[in-house]
Amino acid sequence: MTEATPSSRSPGRYVRVLSIAGSDSGGGAGIQADLKTFSALGCFGMTAITAITAQNTQGVRAIHGVPPEVLRAQIDAVVEDIGVDAVKIGMLATPDVVRVVADAIRRHRLVNVVLDPVMVATSGDRLVAQETVGALVSELFPLAVVVTPNLDEAGWLLGHPVTDVARLGEEADALCALGAPAVLLKGGHLSGDWVVDVLALRGGEHYRLESARIATHNGHGTGCTLSSAIAAHLALGQPLVQAVRSARAYIVGAIEAGAVVVTGHGHGPLNHGYAPVPQRIFHAS
Repeated sequence: MTEATPSSRSPGRYVRVLSIAGSDSGGGAGIQADLKTFSALGCFGMTAITAITAQNTQGVRAIHGVPPEVLRAQIDAVVEDIGVDAVKIGMLATPDVVRVVADAIRRHRLVNVVLDPVMVATSGDRLVAQETVGALVSELFPLAVVVTPNLDEAGWLLGHPVTDVARLGEEADALCALGAPAVLLKGGHLSGDWVVDVLALRGGEHYRLESARIATHNGHGTGCTLSSAIAAHLALGQPLVQAVRSARAYIVGAIEAGAVVVTGHGHGPLNHGYAPVPQRIFHAS
């Protein structure tokens, strides 16, 4: 594919990214953050909503799961008509929902799948049932190109706390051993002046990614935004390691641009639109 120009004769198409995730009524995380990220990075965003939440910057008040058959219909409708270049998966509350998503990925042979195993909100509210963790590992880890847990999520997946920055590489390897081809283990919850993440590939390669910590209360939706940015860059044609680097650069900028903005009375959102790029259009070469 090559990028289209106004003089191109063949019809072009947008770069298409599907978010399969929960809705955040406060607009800072979930599909709302995903759509803002896709748009800011020049992609056309689509959604299959897994759950509706009543939440704001202070916490989650209620969660209503979308019936599995309705979720399946959403995915099928998007894929069969518009098409998908990459998929970001977020909040999946129950094993039945996990199985619906895994089945859709296999049936439609979807590629560039980024799995963010969302289990807890920034406020500390638990978002998924305990039995869902096993389903995520068995059904979706093998289908993803990368899994992006934070330290709390990694601890639940591994069965022990993850608290030592010096062991992030080993912990990421242990997560790969559960079936994921690559794991981006996010160390943002650790203390210190630097935020350290580790990207581990199943073959043993490690990439240490660091950035200075930004002082802010506005971290709501950070994980959603990072995973959706990775999916967008994969859809745009970047290989995994570069897509992770590009996504991380985007999110650092979004955090910095929104660091002192006041939104609500709790954990505010990032500034997703701090440096938007035009929607990318490609046509068959």
